[in-house]
Amino acid sequence: MAGPIDLEPLDLAALLCSRVCHDLISPVGAIANGLEVFDEAKDEETKTFALDLIRKSARQGSARLQYCRIAFGAAGSAGAQIDLGDAESVARGFLEDDKTKLVWNLPRILMPKNRVKLLLNLLLISGQAIPRGGSLKIDPVGGGETMGFRVTATGFNARVPQAIPALLAGGSAGEESINAHAIQPFYAGLLARSCGLVATMAVEGDGVVVSAC
Repeated sequence: MAGPIDLEPLDLAALLCSRVCHDLISPVGAIANGLEVFDEAKDEETKTFALDLIRKSARQGSARLQYCRIAFGAAGSAGAQIDLGDAESVARGFLEDDKTKLVWNLPRILMPKNRVKLLLNLLLISGQAIPRGGSLKIDPVGGGETMGFRVTATGFNARVPQAIPALLAGGSAGEESINAHAIQPFYAGLLARSCGLVATMAVEGDGVVVSAC
């Protein structure tokens, strides 16, 4: 680790906004492309293809917005609590597909919003460990409002991206300044420390474990 990262609040906000925009560019761009194809289509088959693309991209965009609203946004007033059932719903909508499945072993309880934001950020990091898909198993560590989390990612060639453990700890993994790609694991580390937890990512057996406890 090259050293601790000290970000100004405005820089943190700008980088998080860039990250959210990056997540939304793909489905929004696909909707625009689908509309263009539909307008230029001369046959029903092409129009049907364009509408299917628009519907799929709209669902993806909505799922990403709902996820980002909790993972990065205020999601309620100061001191608010969030239902873990709602967190499960947005997580499945965003992360679960033909390649990746969630195994959700958390109880349905209300938790302080920063802990729920932390959980969703840990899931994003865990997904990077299995780029070809697999399984994300979410288990509680402890219980109640002080619960921590353990996410086990298993899949073909599961790995720990080089920079993430250092970023979770609040430091840089290299000489380059932090960017919109690196801000998400750095932010997860900030959330963990705000909750009195330590976030880590490491290989365990055939999988990768991302935890905050």
